[in-house]
Amino acid sequence: MKFRPLHDRVLVKRKESEEKTAGGIIIPDTAKEKPQQGEVIAVGPGARGEDGQIVALDVKVGDNVLFGKWSGTEVTIEGEDLLIMKETDIMGIVE
Repeated sequence: MKFRPLHDRVLVKRKESEEKTAGGIIIPDTAKEKPQQGEVIAVGPGARGEDGQIVALDVKVGDNVLFGKWSGTEVTIEGEDLLIMKETDIMGIVE
């Protein structure tokens, strides 16, 4: 993929949500909530601090992250649905 986020932005691919509940009930697409977990696909170089120096991001490509329900902007790049968000929209890294 040829996309590089700018500044402190991160490109995230949502993880697929479960098709069934623990009890075996199949959930239709219209009733599913969008997952709030995803994998970091690309990161920007970082934000500029007050002194003009670039502060590197805490997340890196390949990290599994949790983010807010309404975080980011949905985009389609090369036929894939992705999210672009600021690093501050990410709540944490899932280890």
